[in-house]
Amino acid sequence: MKTSAIIPVKTFHRSKTRLHLSEEKTKELCRLLLEEVIKTISETKLIDKTIVVTDEDGVSDIIKKYDCEKISDKDESSVNNAVGLAEEYLLENEFTHSIVLPLDVPFFYPEDLENLLQFSSEKSVLIVPSRHFDGTNALLRTPINSMKPRYDEGSFSFQIESAKNDDIKISIGLIHRLMLDIDSMEDLDFVLKQNIKPEFCKRIQRIIE
Repeated sequence: MKTSAIIPVKTFHRSKTRLHLSEEKTKELCRLLLEEVIKTISETKLIDKTIVVTDEDGVSDIIKKYDCEKISDKDESSVNNAVGLAEEYLLENEFTHSIVLPLDVPFFYPEDLENLLQFSSEKSVLIVPSRHFDGTNALLRTPINSMKPRYDEGSFSFQIESAKNDDIKISIGLIHRLMLDIDSMEDLDFVLKQNIKPEFCKRIQRIIE
């Protein structure tokens, strides 16, 4: 078992537009979210390598700090394309499992990923939806190219459809902390009230004030 986490990252000036923050605050928030996700992955015993697929220059220090692999995504055409770029690297390096995580799901703990990975089986997909069941907050695939991701079409239901088309075993993981993401101010208010990782929540609050 050789497992990678894949994090597709848009350049920050194109990210989180629904939050309506200034460019400076958006950049600061995205950096904070990304580092928390990477740090938590690094503490997860069953993850061998983290892949960050991005054209954002402002994350090089974070990538170096946590010994991630950076894959350039000059086009930033879609999340699906970003995941495909990571797949090429993973296949060349004989990875068997991959889990795709966005940068805006920073509230999980290492044991959440470890629990997911323990339920993986041969030729299977495990999907963690967003709390509204409209997005995909984690996508675990075994093998790593077992299905074609469909992130840009209202992703949760389309991921299931894609897996069915490829005759893949599908499981849904309802892990509360992984189902929390930050796409809108409503999401932001909700997750801050949950107060998971209190010190981290305080850092978010300081940025958006």
